Amino acid sequence: MEGLKEILFRFLVGGLVVSIFSALGDVLKPKSFAGLFGAAPSVALATLSLTIASNGIAYAAVEARSMVGGAVALLAYTFLVTWVMFRYTPSTLLVAAGLLSTWLATALGIWFFLLK
Repeated sequence: MEGLKEILFRFLVGGLVVSIFSALGDVLKPKSFAGLFGAAPSVALATLSLTIASNGIAYAAVEARSMVGGAVALLAYTFLVTWVMFRYTPSTLLVAAGLLSTWLATALGIWFFLLK
């Protein structure tokens, strides 16, 4: 029964947050932001809400720091992929797959030096 409560909680919080971010994305220009605002923040907030409910605020704070570290690593990866794509115009698949190690190295570096 506890698992069902957790699933319902995740569904309700995720749906509510997706709706709020989708409305926000609909107001902003360009419209492509709607998908961005509807996905990642809502999943993170639903996960943090569920973590607070099941494990407490201190544990959720550690999880939130990890999420921020992952977001910074994703920003570095995105910046580097964009820079290479605009500068050299190679294959998108080659660049995106080839630079995944950048994301991994950045995420592990942030975790090891700042979050551990």
